[in-house]
Amino acid sequence: MGLNAIAMKLSPVFGITLSAFAITAVAALGFSNQAKALIFSGDSSGTWGKPDPGSFNTNPIYKGVGTNTFEWGLSVPNIPRFGTPSNSLIFQGTSFASDFNSLFKIGDLSYYNGTVPLYTNVEKVPLNLRLSFQNPAKIAEDFDFNFNLINTPNDPKIPISDIANADYVFPTPAFANRSFSYSGKQYTLELTGFIEDGSSTSAKEFRVKEGAKTTAAIYGRITVVPPAVKVPEPGIVAGLSLLGFYVVVRKKYQKKI
Repeated sequence: MGLNAIAMKLSPVFGITLSAFAITAVAALGFSNQAKALIFSGDSSGTWGKPDPGSFNTNPIYKGVGTNTFEWGLSVPNIPRFGTPSNSLIFQGTSFASDFNSLFKIGDLSYYNGTVPLYTNVEKVPLNLRLSFQNPAKIAEDFDFNFNLINTPNDPKIPISDIANADYVFPTPAFANRSFSYSGKQYTLELTGFIEDGSSTSAKEFRVKEGAKTTAAIYGRITVVPPAVKVPEPGIVAGLSLLGFYVVVRKKYQKKI
């Protein structure tokens, strides 16, 4: 079979391949532009779930499940040097408005770091975060995030207010229900970090000294889940293979000439 005959047989397949790629590219571009035009606005609220005490805390003490205020650890306010109320986390929702893929404030987290006895703490607590959208549609979506609670043992050799005795909290990237659907497309919510009162710097974790209370804004971002990449049909793959063969044969033929 001559080169012209091979080219004639390949050209329809090559055209189909280019058409398939062009359709995919146009669809992806239209999807991206439509997502960028969306404005998400509404109000946020949150409630704490049942905590995970971990294996170390054999006598966990906590309250506030199902509310926006969670407390943990045994309160011993009358002990000298170490006497304080228990630890607490308070989530306060807020109104929000954000473009697609832009950072926005989800709410405020107030953290009080009490001095509590060992074994009475917990290691993780889930936050059920609800976004009640007003735009682009009036819908309510729930997102589950686990917060790790790092309760640092206090060193009696240094001042109790030293940063080395500070406890901290951060959202875990593991278990979470963070996606929702709108108009046939999937979107996800990610928590990007904290910005403490009086600061302009975002941090992945929220540290608080012993006996102190600090509030930080929680920021997040709504992003779109891109469409699944379609696997080319077997005929298209075969066509690409033949096209490569055709190019090699043509080069060899040209060299002979």
